[in-house]
Amino acid sequence: MRLGPDTPLPASVQAPGYDRAAQAAGIVHIGIGAFHRAHQAVYTDDAMGAGDRDWGIIGVSLRSGVVAAQLGPQDGLYTVSTRSAAGSALRLIGSVQRVLVAAEVPQGVVDAIAASTTHIVSFTVTEKGYLRAADGTLDLAAANGPSSLYRFVGAALAARQAAGLSGLTLLSCDNLANNGTVLGRLMRQYLAAEYPGLVDWFDANCTCPATMIDRIVPATTDADRAAVEAALGARDEGAVVTEGFSQWVIEDDFAGPRPRWEAAGVELVADVAPYETAKLRMLNGAHSALAYIGLGRGHDFVHQAIADPDIRPVIERLMRAEAAPTIDAAPGQDLAAYASALLDRFANPALHHRLTQIAMDGSQKIPQRWLETLAWHQARGARCPSLEAAVAAWIAFLRSGQPVDDPLADRLREAAAGPDAMDRLFGEGGLIASQWQPRNRE
Repeated sequence: MRLGPDTPLPASVQAPGYDRAAQAAGIVHIGIGAFHRAHQAVYTDDAMGAGDRDWGIIGVSLRSGVVAAQLGPQDGLYTVSTRSAAGSALRLIGSVQRVLVAAEVPQGVVDAIAASTTHIVSFTVTEKGYLRAADGTLDLAAANGPSSLYRFVGAALAARQAAGLSGLTLLSCDNLANNGTVLGRLMRQYLAAEYPGLVDWFDANCTCPATMIDRIVPATTDADRAAVEAALGARDEGAVVTEGFSQWVIEDDFAGPRPRWEAAGVELVADVAPYETAKLRMLNGAHSALAYIGLGRGHDFVHQAIADPDIRPVIERLMRAEAAPTIDAAPGQDLAAYASALLDRFANPALHHRLTQIAMDGSQKIPQRWLETLAWHQARGARCPSLEAAVAAWIAFLRSGQPVDDPLADRLREAAAGPDAMDRLFGEGGLIASQWQPRNRE
């Protein structure tokens, strides 16, 4: 039996605390993968459970129809399994109403964003989904491609302006430094090229708040789905698994109405930067280092790599001695405690987070996860042994013959092949733009 609205739930499974049929959709989310379903959609489910109305989510997949096929027959319902060494808790999430595949119904996506009930468009499209050129500007040719977020948002904003509707909050939930500023700048560049009469309206009516998102969400396996089916009594093709920890920090700069996410634990702040920088350089930086170093030592999962006595000290030094000193912490932000908590989270044996999943798109992740920290120390005449070990492990990974899932895969392998790999990758004019210059590494 497939999960659906009429599925009887065991008493142990938490159900949505509101009438789903009575909720309008107030959010369109682009990039509805496992992370969104375990993070932002859960906070929104909590907000509606606390009494908020009309914040249902219309999910958008830019390319693949996989999530639509998973959730469509289930009326958008799916479960979240929260796992730790102590056990697992299962919860049914009702905030997602439907999923659109942009490649199949492009006008349907534009219409959803342009609807008068929509107030927020959020994004988890990964770093590469922002379609930046090497110099950080928008790649306009790619931005006019069939699966570009800019095409859909731009057309919908034009429709909203023509209809006299309000602007939107565009909410990036991706691991980009200054993600709100980056999204706003790229969106403005797209509008200037394709809808020049819309730029002033966009500036006056839309906002792009910065965010920091944090929750570890491994890819769901067939074994995970089988475990959920055994506990639920129904097959859930959209099941996601995650850890107990979850954090969402948002710059309080909305263009219009928003859910009362703070009732669900979201932190609304004036400046996200300290939290974002800590997440990128400590958690994400350590994750990428674990991926490449761990794969090089034959590990498959994060919890295995962090248990390796030769790897754990490298990761702990990366967080405490290399990344943490570069961060201007917010009042009350305890970076030492954050590092300790991260080590505990990485060691969670119930969460099988594959290193190959983290190793994807290294060229898009490494600049903000590693290179900014390296540049900070280099400017002060210091070095970062742990991050240098991580860089070496990445180059070894590129040379290893393992599959490289990266937009620059062929160019990366070519650059990494020779004895001058460091300079070809990171040097002046190298493949990866950076203030850190490897010529000073000796």
